[in-house]
Amino acid sequence: MSSAVLALNAGSSSIKFALFEPSEADEFSAIVRGTIDDTGPNPSLAITGEDEPRRLEAGTGSRRLEQLFGALFEAIDARLDGRNLDAIGHRIVHGGPDFSAPVRIDDGVMEALERLTPLAPLHQPRCLEPIHEMRRLRPELAQVACFDTAFHHHLAPPVSRYAIPRRFEREGVRKYGFHGLSYEFVAGRISRIDPELSAGRVVVAHLGNGASLCAMRNGRSVDTTMGFSALEGLVMGTRPGAIDPGVLLYLQRVHGMDAAALEDMLYHRSGLLGVSEISGDVRRLAESDDPRAAEALELFAFRAAREVAAMAHSLEGLDGLVFTGGIGEHSPQIRAAICARLAWLGVDLDPDANAAGAKRIGAPGSQAAVLVIPTDEEAVIARHTLRIPKPMSA
Repeated sequence: MSSAVLALNAGSSSIKFALFEPSEADEFSAIVRGTIDDTGPNPSLAITGEDEPRRLEAGTGSRRLEQLFGALFEAIDARLDGRNLDAIGHRIVHGGPDFSAPVRIDDGVMEALERLTPLAPLHQPRCLEPIHEMRRLRPELAQVACFDTAFHHHLAPPVSRYAIPRRFEREGVRKYGFHGLSYEFVAGRISRIDPELSAGRVVVAHLGNGASLCAMRNGRSVDTTMGFSALEGLVMGTRPGAIDPGVLLYLQRVHGMDAAALEDMLYHRSGLLGVSEISGDVRRLAESDDPRAAEALELFAFRAAREVAAMAHSLEGLDGLVFTGGIGEHSPQIRAAICARLAWLGVDLDPDANAAGAKRIGAPGSQAAVLVIPTDEEAVIARHTLRIPKPMSA
């Protein structure tokens, strides 16, 4: 009986899932993909390729989770077709200072992951929630944690260090970096399609509702824009990116905002949404005639380009710029706006290739290669999950 593995990618507003079957040359073929939208009063399960999502019964608490994941297993079991579901792999946003590689989940690992919640108070619980429910629904299945921070785990001072009293660094206050599963996938793709570029100085722009950059050399992270939390760096859909800490002190003192109010503002009400006062969705802003929408997109591109230059500093040059993520893969407008600000760094875009959605969008003679590479975090999760050795039977 052939094997299959389920990859779960819990984000802030949905849970992406994919069922994989391993094939030759360490490649993975997706049997089915989909998304669980569990926000709002009407949750749904959508299977990629099907016209209509399946509406799920709205419940609360543990009953809601049971319904959501029960529907997921119903969809998965119907497509196994004689395969054996061996394990479930999970994207975990924060691995903290200790988790540098995928790990099989047991009670001790769960306790350690729960203790990391203060480092990612909104993201970590979302990642751990499916694990708890899967352990209850299918306790016989092995579960594996794959960490978004692991790709950057080797970063060291000065890159990883904040200029605050050292006692906080000893507590774990340092730059961790995120989107590591995406960067791992893209690094692997670059090495296959352009080995010479892979060995060089490449900035990968993962642009989505959450957005960050990673400076890579030889496929390894040299620097990244996200830091201690997923708030730092670029402007995002609802997050501000880098911000003067004095602004937060001002909001505390003058507007009386406490930690909970600041957290809500920084994670849910800032970024493109805060500037435009319309939406955090680039697609909607691009279609709007409201000048605030244009201003939000201009800020997004300005900050992204500025940080690409900072990543080029860490690399001591720039041989390639790679776009990935929902915005990076699907918005020619944003790619063009960013590249236009980087001409001085040798980035020259081919407008026709960019508009057509080609994989290589750099103009002939561009000093820096410019590529678009779709990411696949779920494939990375599946690969890591099946590589974890099975426990020896008693």
